[in-house]
Amino acid sequence: MTPISTIPIHYYLIFCSTLFCIGVFGVLVKRNALVILMSIELMINSINLLLAAFSAYTNDPAGQILVFFIMVVAAAEVAIGLAIVVLIYRTTHSIDINVLNKLRW
Repeated sequence: MTPISTIPIHYYLIFCSTLFCIGVFGVLVKRNALVILMSIELMINSINLLLAAFSAYTNDPAGQILVFFIMVVAAAEVAIGLAIVVLIYRTTHSIDINVLNKLRW
């Protein structure tokens, strides 16, 4: 019996769903670009945690390998997003999303 199987799978479902909802709330409500990026990262990590939990419950290492690749892509996404935020800050001197209306035609 593996240690992860001692915790019921519905606990993971509830926890990851709560984390995902907090991330969605952060994306929809907040106006700071860094907070929005962190909320997107929280949503990606909640999905990764659930995928790893399902992989451990089914004793299938393919899910855990997929989690590794998703984490690599998420790290690249954060690096590119942060570079965009720095570029926006240099041009507008603010990271508020409402200021970005100046970038429209």
